[in-house]
Amino acid sequence: MKVDGKERRKLLAEVLQNAKEPLAGGILARQLKVSRQVIVGDIAILRAAGVEIYATPQGYIMPAIQGPSFITAKLACRHKRNEMAEELAIIIDNGGKVLDVIVEHSVYGEIKANLMLASRRELAVFLATIEASGAEPLSVVTGGVHLHTIEVPSVEVLRTIEEQLKERGLLVE
Repeated sequence: MKVDGKERRKLLAEVLQNAKEPLAGGILARQLKVSRQVIVGDIAILRAAGVEIYATPQGYIMPAIQGPSFITAKLACRHKRNEMAEELAIIIDNGGKVLDVIVEHSVYGEIKANLMLASRRELAVFLATIEASGAEPLSVVTGGVHLHTIEVPSVEVLRTIEEQLKERGLLVE
């Protein structure tokens, strides 16, 4: 039995809502028995309808419904390319989740990329993807200066992350 587009998009949203980690377009395509291009189109239609779906280096994910115990903060950071792994690891190792990276481009304005990194495994995949692609981090357009939106379970965790980044010279004050 073939599912129509509206029903397929409803199923796609449910799959993403229940996912514990990002799902690649190819995995979603196999699960819903369509092509990856159909998934990309369905994601665009769902986004246009107001469904919040992030495209991350690991795949698509919907933000988790957070309880009041989570705090989000923006950190201004600066580092060289070879310090990127250390910066992200400090955040993750202290219990933070790196939601995105934001740079301010002189022509295009704010450029944001969703990262959704919460574990060393996700960090390793992200770094390997950058290395394999030959791509530069977004911060290259701003001389290393960038913002990260992070999610932490407490003010104490946020302060610890800020202190460690500051000690390593990675936090812009």
